[in-house]
Amino acid sequence: METTYYSETLVLSPENNKSLQNLCGHCDEHLHLIEKRLEVNIKQRGYTFSISGEYSAVKKACNALAELYITAEKDSALLLNEVHLQLQVAKNKPQSNDDINSTHQDTRMEIRIKRAVITARGESQMQYLKNIAKYDINFGVGPAGTGKTYLAVACAVQALETARVSRIVLVRPIVEAGEKLGFLPGDLAQKVHPYLQPLYDALYEMLGFDQVAHLMESGIIELVPLAYMRGRSLNDSFIILDEGQNTTMEQMKMFLTRLGFNSKAVITGDITQIDLSNRRDSGLIHAIEVLNNVSGISFTQFQPSDVVRHPLVQSVVEAYESYNQLNNKANK
Repeated sequence: METTYYSETLVLSPENNKSLQNLCGHCDEHLHLIEKRLEVNIKQRGYTFSISGEYSAVKKACNALAELYITAEKDSALLLNEVHLQLQVAKNKPQSNDDINSTHQDTRMEIRIKRAVITARGESQMQYLKNIAKYDINFGVGPAGTGKTYLAVACAVQALETARVSRIVLVRPIVEAGEKLGFLPGDLAQKVHPYLQPLYDALYEMLGFDQVAHLMESGIIELVPLAYMRGRSLNDSFIILDEGQNTTMEQMKMFLTRLGFNSKAVITGDITQIDLSNRRDSGLIHAIEVLNNVSGISFTQFQPSDVVRHPLVQSVVEAYESYNQLNNKANK
């Protein structure tokens, strides 16, 4: 069947030379990325862009360019990874005949903190943020690279800076919580540091190294192994349990019952990466079954199409998912 190609002209406004240069990137690298990812051809003359290719791809490219131009007006330097994220949204979003200028409101939300503005894109990330704002216990479940932990930390930092909570508690299960952990050098904080590194990284980016160190010294930010949560009751806190798939059923119940007044809990995890010896022991899988219909608890399910890292990460996730589905069918 012969492919029918379509062409559309897009004129960007208001005219601003700096924003236009920001949009196109160095040596038009941003335009080349759009062409490659969406399989379109882009010809530019000033603020007029002629896009040709398959109809749906052209519409997505027009939407992406319009959205990125809005971003280029705000940011001093539009980064290549921001273009990638917007293309991820464009590829996965069903297109309609709506005005492309509505794309900006439909596909992104912002979390404003003192050092940065964290942008959530796509329906899953937006729903995740809405759920966190509305509910006191929230689950974010899905593959690596979908922003589950990063966005949760951003919400926690915003809640702390706006005085909605008085502390942040970041928790991870230590699968090797027995003798293996004991062979690591240093005190408790030094022993668990490697397991909590992803949470440290997000905090350093959003608050800065010195501020994180100060807040940890004063106890306003705590990074805690899950085993040390037993017996505590956390009031006025934003609590994040990362890698929830590696909790046991008993540990998950223990964690959820730590929630105190004026507190919010977010549990993140990927049920395809369980490190427990028996997959069926996972507290995250059990919680999804037990709590799915409990009022006041939200579940956000991320898909491989929501991956916001390098494009190959999405391909890797999808390949493993397809492989597992075929194996499951073969074993039935």
